[in-house]
Amino acid sequence: MKKISLLILILSSTLGISQEVEKKSIFDRKHEVKFGSIKMLAGTIFEGTYEYIHSKDFTYGSSILVNLDKENDYLEDFSVTPFARFYFQESKEYGAKGFFVVGFGKYASGKNFSPYDYVNYDEYGNLVSYEHKLKYKAASIGLALGKKWINSSGFVFEILGGISRNIGNSSNTPDVLFRGDLNIGYRF
Repeated sequence: MKKISLLILILSSTLGISQEVEKKSIFDRKHEVKFGSIKMLAGTIFEGTYEYIHSKDFTYGSSILVNLDKENDYLEDFSVTPFARFYFQESKEYGAKGFFVVGFGKYASGKNFSPYDYVNYDEYGNLVSYEHKLKYKAASIGLALGKKWINSSGFVFEILGGISRNIGNSSNTPDVLFRGDLNIGYRF
């Protein structure tokens, strides 16, 4: 009898203490943070993205890119990229997933290689040429395509690729800039 009473006491105290914590459904989560994995691994370039889920078909947000190694050959040292995305997926199980088209603006600064090599002579009279890097700051607008996968826990994997055309006519500015990466993140 004592064992049964002890068992009932333990079960009732366990049930009384344990409370089910209400978890947000994936449908109710409206925020995503992501980072670009290929750029970070290949060239120590950090690109972080915040995306707000406005509806199942439309999101908007911004990305910030910082080149942590200024000596590499990547054209951008810093950029801010606000964007709007439109999703085209028949099955909207989790919303804001699947194939998408992105319209974006970009402000970037960095270095561009001069189309002309500079020629000089070294101390021994040998002809030496080298590329010259020209600094620039530019705004651009562009389009990108991609696909996003999300699981029921909220983890996100995304493939993105596109280009932007620079606005203005500075000779130092590259004509087009590439935008793309494999992004990994989380929806909360």
